[in-house]
Amino acid sequence: MHAVKLYRSGTAALPRLLPDALLLLIARVAIAAIFFLSGRTKVEGLLTITEGTYELFRSEYALPIVPPEVAAIAATGAEHLFPILLILGLGTRFAALALIGMTLVIQIFVYPDAWPTHLSWVALLLPLVAHGGGDWALDRLIVRRALR
Repeated sequence: MHAVKLYRSGTAALPRLLPDALLLLIARVAIAAIFFLSGRTKVEGLLTITEGTYELFRSEYALPIVPPEVAAIAATGAEHLFPILLILGLGTRFAALALIGMTLVIQIFVYPDAWPTHLSWVALLLPLVAHGGGDWALDRLIVRRALR
């Protein structure tokens, strides 16, 4: 009985130690880092897409319907823009949905066997879609100011 009581008191303290704002911030930073660092491998300098990136989209990342040059620009831009929005907590739900869409495209058309990785990305993104960026996000600050 003592172990059950100890367990209950310990788990009761966890929401105070791990508030939703912190969990959502960690999710935002974690998934933003994955996509942003991937985007950085596709450019040189600030945002100059490399010839190697275009070649990847012509061969390994080839998508049906979308021309490789368009896909390279769109993916590289998305991998830079949406992670920055997530870090700021600005347009969090929109940015998370966009990255889920990108993940689904990668899963279906590029790396169908990489579902465990893609599932972990979606697992980080879905709470952001459901709850937004949390209390430590610009979205929340903007809403609070708008309600004043």
